[in-house]
Amino acid sequence: MVKHYTIRLILTLGLSHGWSIKQLDVSNAFLHGDLQEQVCLSQPPGFEDSSHPHHVCHLHKALYDLKQAPRAWYIKFSAYIQQMGFHRCPYDQSLFSHRQGSDIIILLIYVDDILITRSSPSRIKSFISHLSAVFHMKDLGDANFFLGLQITRDESTITVTQTHYLLSLLQKFGLAGAKPVSTPMAYGTLLTANEGTLISDSTYYRCLVGSLQYLTLTCPDISYAVHNICQFMQHPRDSHLIPVKRVFRYLKVTLNIGLNFVKTPHIALRGFCDAD
Repeated sequence: MVKHYTIRLILTLGLSHGWSIKQLDVSNAFLHGDLQEQVCLSQPPGFEDSSHPHHVCHLHKALYDLKQAPRAWYIKFSAYIQQMGFHRCPYDQSLFSHRQGSDIIILLIYVDDILITRSSPSRIKSFISHLSAVFHMKDLGDANFFLGLQITRDESTITVTQTHYLLSLLQKFGLAGAKPVSTPMAYGTLLTANEGTLISDSTYYRCLVGSLQYLTLTCPDISYAVHNICQFMQHPRDSHLIPVKRVFRYLKVTLNIGLNFVKTPHIALRGFCDAD
């Protein structure tokens, strides 16, 4: 899983150093994986062997809908680029980097979506061409839409929003016509585990809250509210559903607001601690 701070880090580095940030899409990513386990498949309808009707197919390559497919693809891709000299980040398994002298390449992969940035603009095209020849990738050009994130860039800023993703969620959950509010949580709200009636469809609640968790990537102003409603994922009640829907009503007001990264001449790493 790609971590939110990793995406923000790559955008910050690319902007501050003036590097181009490219996006790739892998065609049929799961079909590239080699299976390490013994997986058998019944003979497909229309392709049965009449002389051996009870035989099965022994799979060597992964197929879509196999639970082993994502891991098999990741293992093959990561092994290949590590052979090229890339190092995998121990804190984020989807992040790889390669340094040769003053030249550095940073690669971030999430299933079949890849972000690449490099200090040498002239060499990034040759690197993408090399990957494309091996894994049948499509060069999507400068990153502008990655994992539901809309990325807008000019010379000095990068703006990241999730407008399209939020609009699709409002339609999906039937909240497109909900009345907007000015705050993500009502003042004085105190949620408890036993107040209200248990929701018959707890999956609906978890889908709502899970979507809000992903929206915190560009909407940090809802983090406190989302943290509160996440505490009741196991046994949600109708009293918990009200503040969840309120967060969506608030997001309708801030629909086009996101994170704005500003180019700075120097990058400094700062740490903060809230211990008293």
